[in-house]
Amino acid sequence: MGDELQLVSHQQMDSEARRIAEQAQENGVTLRLIGALAFERQCPRYNYLREAMGRELSDLDFVAFSKQWDQIVQLLTHMGYSFDERHAMLHGADRIIFFHPEGFRVDIFFDRLDMCHVVDFRKRLHIDPVTISVTDLLLEKLQIVEITRKDIIDTLVLLREHRINQTEAGINADYVARRFGTDWGFYYTATENLKHMREKSLAEFDALTEKDRAVVGEQIEQLLDRIETEPKSLLWQARAAIGPRLRWYKPVGDLTR
Repeated sequence: MGDELQLVSHQQMDSEARRIAEQAQENGVTLRLIGALAFERQCPRYNYLREAMGRELSDLDFVAFSKQWDQIVQLLTHMGYSFDERHAMLHGADRIIFFHPEGFRVDIFFDRLDMCHVVDFRKRLHIDPVTISVTDLLLEKLQIVEITRKDIIDTLVLLREHRINQTEAGINADYVARRFGTDWGFYYTATENLKHMREKSLAEFDALTEKDRAVVGEQIEQLLDRIETEPKSLLWQARAAIGPRLRWYKPVGDLTR
């Protein structure tokens, strides 16, 4: 079904995301952007870096509450979208993919992102009226075990745009540290990704100035320091003793965002 879809422009995708969000709000449905367009919305000052590094949009991704599953289906189908009903009934508790004849594909995730590691949104969709919080946007990328170039670009620009903080006014390092303090697997994946970006990725992109590299490097260092100072649970310590000799993540297929 997806192979039959037409290519849509950046402007069309942005316009469609706004149309969906407006319809959701009018119908009392909670929807928050996730993925590439969410990063674009949250990084207005430094989006030129994303463009210079070759980051492009792909599909439209949203997060919703599972308790509004029926309302989501009604909303999107009323807007001209279709979906595989049989697949949705069997596997749609976590995610449904909608398709529009004009070329739009919309992924709706319910309650959480359950990929290599879990990012839970159920108590956090109120933080920002348009996207998931910038803290959760960071976690969305740091949970990826085989992190890609586009994911690294999104993360670097997010860290350039938003300061490390102890509240949701920026990237909430306290929330991140608490999340990792009880989950060694997520901690390991995320800290390895952050170290890779600090030690390798910052030097790989010519679009970054020395100031960009210095600011982002300092942000990564600050976040890593805060993560390490967080007390770790007994379960975390027991799992850390085993380390990466035993698989610490859930394998997933490719997910384009």
